[in-house]
Order: sequence, then structure tokens, then C-alpha cells
Amino acid sequence: MKRIKQVLNTKGADVYSIDMNECVFDAIKLMAEKEIGALVVTDGEKLAGIISERDYTRKVILKGRTSQQTRVEEIMTSDVITVHPKQTIKECMSLMTQHRIRHLPVIEGERLIGMLSIGDLVKAIIAEQQFTIEQLQSYIRG
Repeated sequence: MKRIKQVLNTKGADVYSIDMNECVFDAIKLMAEKEIGALVVTDGEKLAGIISERDYTRKVILKGRTSQQTRVEEIMTSDVITVHPKQTIKECMSLMTQHRIRHLPVIEGERLIGMLSIGDLVKAIIAEQQFTIEQLQSYIRG
């Protein structure tokens, strides 16, 4: 099973973030521009939380708030589950399932080095399975 570092090498390590004091509108706008479902939230250089489209729908829209007048800090998830590059895809999938989350920041030491989505992990699993199938077919053909 692949390690997270291998997934990041294939996917790329771009991480998009927003400061916790910005308005939610700016966060949603950035997610739309980058075609992503979550952003890392920072407090200066420090990881402060994560904000997702799910946070927006549940904590802004459904509560009748406005995205221009709500700060990211007010709706972000501050208890962030993170992983490190040596963990396996299976371990990350297990964490996502257990905690019902779709995004995992990847931390190496004190540094944020990437962000994984459930889609990234599924894509890696499919690629790994496809490789195994091709190897077996090659072996069978002799």
C-alpha cells in the first residue's frame, strides 16, 4: 500500500489557505477559483483550522448568516485531524471514515506539506489496483 508521501509526489503539494480573520465569502470564492472543497485556515504561519464547503452550508446558509459578514474563524473546524507523509492510504481512509471528514492536511514536523481529499486517495487506490491487474494479466499471458 502506498504511503502519503507517494500520493503527494503524484498529486502535487499545493496547499491553499486563508487567514482566520478573513470573511467566509473570500474563502468560498477561493475554493471556487481553485475547484477545491476545503482550505487550510491559518493564524499567521500557524495552522488554526480547516474550512470546507460543508462548514459553509451548515454554519452559514442553514443558520441564515451572510458570508460577507461572517469570519472564517467563526465557522472553521479548529480540531483538525492531520496525517504525516509516512502513513498509508489505508490509514488515511480509515481516519476519514471514522471522523466523517473529506480532507486531511499533511504535516511533516511542524510544517504543512500538503492536503489530501478523499478523491485523491480513491484515485491512488484505483491506480494501484490497475497496476496490479496489469501485472497479473502480463503474468497470465506469459
